[in-house]
Amino acid sequence: MEKVIAALWAPAGQPREEFGAKVLATLPDALIAAGACHVRINVRDAAVLPGDPLVQSWQAPQQAAIAQFWLPSANARFRVAIDAALAAHSARFALWLVAESTIIANTAHSAEPGMRTWGWSQASFITFRSDISRAAAIDHWHGHHTRVAIETQSNFEYVQNLIVRPLTTDAPAYDAFVEECFPLSALDQPAVFFDAVGNQPKFDANLAAMMDSCQAFIDFARVDVIPTSQFDFAHRDV
Repeated sequence: MEKVIAALWAPAGQPREEFGAKVLATLPDALIAAGACHVRINVRDAAVLPGDPLVQSWQAPQQAAIAQFWLPSANARFRVAIDAALAAHSARFALWLVAESTIIANTAHSAEPGMRTWGWSQASFITFRSDISRAAAIDHWHGHHTRVAIETQSNFEYVQNLIVRPLTTDAPAYDAFVEECFPLSALDQPAVFFDAVGNQPKFDANLAAMMDSCQAFIDFARVDVIPTSQFDFAHRDV
């Protein structure tokens, strides 16, 4: 099995909430009918509007929804129906083959099947710094940053996806896709995000540790960080 990340762009002029609602209504079943399993959809809806100041943009326009799913093979020959489903639900889409690593599984706030997951999901498409090797960036990410992300944040789910290769010719040249889930109040309360409510010294230390670690391997000019609502459809696999 291979995991695929799909970024979806909304048609010009269509509100992202309207686009997300359409994607949620029919894309999961379309992907499953085309052979996908463990489908997850992330959309930018009204619930995450308070997180707009957290958005970081490289793409213009920026992707409006994300689909994550697994296939027996991501080879283009066997992906025709998948690509058709994505094309029918977006103005444009891009695909990447990834290697998934679940650092923190969501056992604290598991969602009801097909319902919105509690809290919110920070969906981060990141690019490694060009002045260090890919191996060095991965070494820092896995060997140092993973610990920092666990220790300095209120994340209750943390999944790293290392991009193996793009699957579409116009896919932006990211190196990884990261998903982290937080309490809803972390959208606009930094102290909640950094697990330091009522403790300014801890907040300052956690923020500094996170920023120092990110700057060591991420090219901030080429990232897209998007607050989203997460919906899991794995129950439809059976």
